[in-house]
Amino acid sequence: MPALTFTDRGIYCAAGDFYIDPWRPVDRALITHGHADHARPGMGRYLCTDIAAPVLRHRLGDINIETVPYGATLTLGAAQVSFHPAGHVPGSAQIRVEVKGEVWVCSGDYKIENDGLSTPFEPVRCHHFITESTFGLPVFRWQPQADVAHQINSWWAACVAQGKTPMLGAYSLGKAQRLLTMLDPSIGPILTHGAVENTNAVLRAQGVTLPDTLHVTPDMTGKDHPNALVIAPPGALGADWAKRFGTVETGFASGWMALRGIRRRRGGDRGFVISDHADWPGLLSAIKETEAENIYVTHGYTEIFTRYLNEAGWTAAVVSTEYEGDSLETESAA
Repeated sequence: MPALTFTDRGIYCAAGDFYIDPWRPVDRALITHGHADHARPGMGRYLCTDIAAPVLRHRLGDINIETVPYGATLTLGAAQVSFHPAGHVPGSAQIRVEVKGEVWVCSGDYKIENDGLSTPFEPVRCHHFITESTFGLPVFRWQPQADVAHQINSWWAACVAQGKTPMLGAYSLGKAQRLLTMLDPSIGPILTHGAVENTNAVLRAQGVTLPDTLHVTPDMTGKDHPNALVIAPPGALGADWAKRFGTVETGFASGWMALRGIRRRRGGDRGFVISDHADWPGLLSAIKETEAENIYVTHGYTEIFTRYLNEAGWTAAVVSTEYEGDSLETESAA
């Protein structure tokens, strides 16, 4: 029996009697990171990195949670388990499982570029590698983060010159904080939606350095803070919440902005191509560095990416899961 199997509850290790990022309630869940498609409520026990734990508690409430630092090895039943940096968001991990010399690595979500916020991705050698493929098409190739930062700050300054408030849509965990570190506060103040600011507070409390931000309160208007830029979840940009800022320009920060059709469908004024997932070269680089014999492709462009891997000489197969990857539709203003 292989060390990991794919079930209707999630990725299961019989030797250790645990699941990785399960999507149905189970007794013991090992969690790669805090995004809602990977860290779900209802588990009996949770295990994650010490860096990821505060966000899990913030999002899931009073849960039974154990933590482990990167690189430490735990013995769970007959399995040896360790967590390794995935570079996706603060605390995100790849989970390595070894049973009788057979090594599997479940990547969760990951990116290769060091964003200066998350612990940088580290390749882990294994026999079997479970990878996402959110952006598993050759069209997805990211620009350096510094270049995207220049684009965003230039847009902010142009909006200010035109008397508009720029409003940038980004996930409240990971992407929003990454953008904060890229902004030039000399242009003006940075305002944040409550979902973003609450996550900022959790990360600041554990020592993550972020620039100063102002929480958008119910009585705040755009006139209160001239020259400001606003960061909010994507779903908030078209909501009543945004009307207080008067004339706005909306921008979305996502890997999906590389596709013109999605930019038009979202109706934003600007799209900035930046993602917390690996692009096409990043996926291939990560897979190559694992030296894995077998590749299992979960969420994203699974069929196309798997076909490419097989044609390129890997042994790859599609695995059905309920992970969503990066979707502009999944995070509302809540």
